[in-house]
Amino acid sequence: MTNQKMFNVAVVGATGAVGEQILKLLEERNFPINQLKLLSSARSAGTKITFKGQELIVEEATPDSFKGIEIALFSAGGDVSKALASHAVAHGAVCIDNTNAFRMDPETPLIVPEVNIDKVSEHKGIIANPNCSTIQMVAALKPLSDRYGISRIIVSTYQAVSGAGSRAIDEMLRQTKEALDGNDINPDILPVGSLPVKHQIAFNVIPQIDKFQDNGYTLEEMKMVRETKKIMGDESIAVTATCVRVPVVYGHSESVYVEFKNEYDLEDVKRILSEAPGITLVDDPANQQYPLATDSAGKPDVFVGRLRRDLGSPLGLNMWIVSDNLLKGAAWNAVQIAEYIAIGQK
Repeated sequence: MTNQKMFNVAVVGATGAVGEQILKLLEERNFPINQLKLLSSARSAGTKITFKGQELIVEEATPDSFKGIEIALFSAGGDVSKALASHAVAHGAVCIDNTNAFRMDPETPLIVPEVNIDKVSEHKGIIANPNCSTIQMVAALKPLSDRYGISRIIVSTYQAVSGAGSRAIDEMLRQTKEALDGNDINPDILPVGSLPVKHQIAFNVIPQIDKFQDNGYTLEEMKMVRETKKIMGDESIAVTATCVRVPVVYGHSESVYVEFKNEYDLEDVKRILSEAPGITLVDDPANQQYPLATDSAGKPDVFVGRLRRDLGSPLGLNMWIVSDNLLKGAAWNAVQIAEYIAIGQK
């Protein structure tokens, strides 16, 4: 990133789990920052964060916080993005939003750099980061779609509790200790939904992420359906999803069945994935080598394995996809977009 224009950057939600990862990546990758402004809710304002050896004080995010800001990375919840992103744009900033606020807005590009970075130029001030579970799936499927075409996707996810925030992590750890000690478990966080009913996550799986919709699917599942079509640029792809919360801290796992439009060669599929940007192929079942959530944690790549022909369809392929939901599923994807913008303004 040498010989680059230097940017005034704001991180909204700087004290949250994704915000912390964004700051870590900006520092590690030496992003060309002239001035860095850290923003959060009034509750977290005043928090001190060290960035490149300098202590910065987190400020409360307000409509006037974005004067002079050129790139704003939002990760503080959809309501915050809806309330403040337009103000950031009015002040001249390009907003990279990590929430669901603008993803399906027809005027907002929904970007996974390995898939559709060319769409960034279509933005009108806001660029949306897709849902974490969608990002890793389309990153793995796009190079295969380019070669064979895709007609149908069936995905079941096994999503880490960190996707529901730090309080969900704390609850899982607390419940685990309570269960091991033989004490009663009183859940109060998961699932995050419209009802007060909560379920145990320790030693359990919960087949609900986000609120149920009128069609019986959860909002998380419908995000995967809608976002996949938009990112891939193909409304004809049939997508169905079942999203499940599992007692894992970091790393979403997915079982994906994909049906191609054309005949495929399994060895060619492996070659394509091994050469695809941002993809690490881990597919050696004879030696029990396949992607694991614990191996993906802290790494930016999407890991793919368990590649095998479907037994019922000659065009069907089964695969296992794993990625760190806070990195490629959120912070790293956003920083990649920011880097692309920065390079374009060299």
